Amino acid sequence: MAFYSYIFSANYTRYFDNLKKIAKKENKSFIKLVLDTGYCVFRYGFALSDYLNYKLYNKKGKERKKYVSTRTENKFYETVSPSAYKKRYTIKPDFLADFKEYTKRDFCVPQEEKYQEFLDFLDKHEVFMSKPYDGLGGADVKKEYTKDITDKKEYFENAIKNRIFLEELVVQHPEMNKLCDKSVNTMRIMTFNDNGKSRIIWMGLRVGNGINSIDNFHAQGMAVNIDINTGKLVGNAIDKDLNEYSEHPLTHVKFDGFQIPCFEEAKKMVLEASLRSDKILVVGWDVAISKDGPVIIEGNRRPGFDIVQVLSGGRMDIVNDVLSCVKKK
Repeated sequence: MAFYSYIFSANYTRYFDNLKKIAKKENKSFIKLVLDTGYCVFRYGFALSDYLNYKLYNKKGKERKKYVSTRTENKFYETVSPSAYKKRYTIKPDFLADFKEYTKRDFCVPQEEKYQEFLDFLDKHEVFMSKPYDGLGGADVKKEYTKDITDKKEYFENAIKNRIFLEELVVQHPEMNKLCDKSVNTMRIMTFNDNGKSRIIWMGLRVGNGINSIDNFHAQGMAVNIDINTGKLVGNAIDKDLNEYSEHPLTHVKFDGFQIPCFEEAKKMVLEASLRSDKILVVGWDVAISKDGPVIIEGNRRPGFDIVQVLSGGRMDIVNDVLSCVKKK
């Protein structure tokens, strides 16, 4: 039911505008694309964004079945990462506290009786990140400078009102700065806790565009595949509009073959962290490489398949593999 609520509340004006551009570019009938969209929604459970992101208008049934649709994704996560256990991952301050041996950084949650703790945090950190307790896709995440806070009491009260917490800034490894030093560029590593044995099922790197201070795919960042065995980037980077880049547009560092530092340490870290829960079996870890080594930024209970499939094509093989293992328990 949630899937169809999403479909019926979608921005169809914007979608049809995009579809008209595709019809013109691909020399296809706009009406046929509209009808095909409806077929993909009700036959396979694809969302409107799926139809565009995966270029389903150029794919037939056999190819379409290889893609994880939004409806399939929802069912998948209710099986392997039930919402009943989501708080540990969705409330970011709780996550930082619970996984502190992997997050490795200071944070402050402004509360009425803890004004002094807030002031102490500002005294320790000239620069920090402000984040909503439970935001998604990098929304409302900001890089803040303590010197710019002219009224600390007002800032404190607004943080309480808007459920904002403060987090120590991760200082990125010099090698990662070569790609883009305006944002902390993070690996998205998907793990599966397979009956007490963890394994990595996909990984990619998100890179900032050099303008925004975050690397999220939905904030004009770009993403590129990582070779799980070597830690080297593979192929071109792709952004949300499906533009491809062989090198970063500002730093001109080539993506293909770029070696991520401290890679084996990062793998070891997420494989350990994935065993911390026997209820949330699939997690998408956002991992940064700091100047002192890998740190976990956050764990995502429902890591989306959009980046995965834009980069790697249809990945129903991941879903089928995980579910077959779960059923054997």
